[in-house]
Amino acid sequence: MSLRRYLLGVADSKSIEELWKDHVIKMAQYGFDRLLYGFTHYRTSTSLGDPSDFILLTNHARAYIDVFLDEGHYFHAPMVHWALENEGAKSWKLLAEMERTKTLSAPERRVLEFNRDMGVTAGYSISFKSISARSKGAIALTAKRGMDQDAIDAVWAEHGADITLMNNIVHLKILTLPYSAPNRSLTSRQREALEWVGDGKTTQDIAMLMGLTSATVEKHLRLAREALSVETTAHAVMKAAFANQMFVLDSLTPKRP
Repeated sequence: MSLRRYLLGVADSKSIEELWKDHVIKMAQYGFDRLLYGFTHYRTSTSLGDPSDFILLTNHARAYIDVFLDEGHYFHAPMVHWALENEGAKSWKLLAEMERTKTLSAPERRVLEFNRDMGVTAGYSISFKSISARSKGAIALTAKRGMDQDAIDAVWAEHGADITLMNNIVHLKILTLPYSAPNRSLTSRQREALEWVGDGKTTQDIAMLMGLTSATVEKHLRLAREALSVETTAHAVMKAAFANQMFVLDSLTPKRP
């Protein structure tokens, strides 16, 4: 598939699942067979926010994700630290340099040891430009087993500009598509009620517009807050907007299981 045809497919993607499937296939053509993409709207000086609110996309094995993500290894990963402080692409040869100069912390060394055990030893990280101090996105591209860092660096020397371009465009596309973490999606009624709140309507206004009682509207808003794990309706509107779950065409709206 040519670069132009691939990018046209990215632009036309109607879902994150469709987009991610094609991107995984495309990156494998360059020797990167395992990808891990992450984005948060809720970064602070001491936290990346609730992991349940991250946009996380990966084709790593469950055994890897269960430890790296669910047990919090990512918080101590050297390349994650690099991504939080930088923008652009970086070779994982940085890790060898950190080992050589003995600048790895004990938690960072444990992450490297775990990655080696799981065959995550060579690759590149791309940190995307942020327009907000609260947001950050990055992707880790892991080289296939059998390729060392020198080999993947040679691939990057030839194709790195195109790979970086593709990943940046995929990142920007992801931010336009609806996304809901497990158990955080909204029903159509919950979404509609939040949309009316976003338009500045009162509960009484919404009841009339939706043909419901005020009590039923309040129920939909309460269930929306619970689904999004927030305490206030204003926060629910913000979180739903961040996840593109409001004012979205029906054909793009993620279906609730």
